[in-house]
Amino acid sequence: MINRELEKVIVGKLNTGKAIIILGPRQVGKSTLLEVIKAKTNRKTLYLNCDDNDVKKALTEVTINQLKRIIGNHEVVMIDEAQRVKNIGLTLKLITDQLKKVQLIVTGSSSLDLANMVNEPLTGRKFEYQLFPFSTKELADHYGFMEESRNLETRLIYGNYPDVVQNPGNEPEILKNLASSYLFKDIFIYQDIRKPEFIEQLLEALALQVASEVSYNELAQLLKTDPHTIQRYISLLEKAFVIYRIRSFSRNLRNELKKSRKIYFYDNGIRNTILGNFSRLSSRTDTGLLWENYFISERMKYLHYNKIYANRYFWRTRQQQEIDYIEDYNGQLTAYEIKWNPGKKIKFPKTFSSAYPN
Repeated sequence: MINRELEKVIVGKLNTGKAIIILGPRQVGKSTLLEVIKAKTNRKTLYLNCDDNDVKKALTEVTINQLKRIIGNHEVVMIDEAQRVKNIGLTLKLITDQLKKVQLIVTGSSSLDLANMVNEPLTGRKFEYQLFPFSTKELADHYGFMEESRNLETRLIYGNYPDVVQNPGNEPEILKNLASSYLFKDIFIYQDIRKPEFIEQLLEALALQVASEVSYNELAQLLKTDPHTIQRYISLLEKAFVIYRIRSFSRNLRNELKKSRKIYFYDNGIRNTILGNFSRLSSRTDTGLLWENYFISERMKYLHYNKIYANRYFWRTRQQQEIDYIEDYNGQLTAYEIKWNPGKKIKFPKTFSSAYPN
């Protein structure tokens, strides 16, 4: 069992009188995390899996008396895959408001509908977290830092999904099954997607442009649609935890790009699966992009698990001066240049250094 950083965060929030919501892609270990917490708690725990139709029906449009019968004398109630249940937010609000001794822990594999369903009913009544594929720290703590360092090339190619990491030698098969069976499931279930093949074409285009500026207009021309449609589908993929966007940083200079965005994948393995490319680094032309995607995704996990609420950006001017990654935390800027080649000298643009001297 590889210990998860989020476990200690969640355990620290138990018995606060608020629901705990855990979001994240399918197959990243949300159900396993619930099992670990259940095994370690000495409180009577009820586990409800909403993939089970009987459970889904029982929690749909339910009254407080029905909930009391379902929950009984359990002190902790775990509801897995809660996005399956219509109006689940109202059900969770009933439990939180009326059964104050019950600790709710809820998981969802998509923020597509679950976030909309729980945000308003649970305003001020919840803590919300994301669970990602394994982090470098989780793997280093388990395997040892030196061993995990030797695995870096494998991680850049195959990513950090638990099933992939724990079944070496079978990575391509597992990733292809993951991408085809699970990755877009919530998008197709909860959204009116008339052309599923369009998502595949869009993802392939985004995978080729990872860590580069993305133009909705250019993507629209490439895929023979309009920029609004591109933006809508990108938003859906973001809510399904496939990709995420980083905005351009701009404060002081007229020539800074203000509305640009870069797109990254939550997991390198998914990106390479979309392109069907599992070649070794020695024969690739995109190693630097893989390293940048991996680094920024790992940094995202670190910030989230350590509750560091930093804004994240990249910086570029119209003259193509660039800084790969910037964090703004409590007004303090930290700038990063991300290079795979350890011998390459780094020189920050004077324009940036002058505008942001600290």
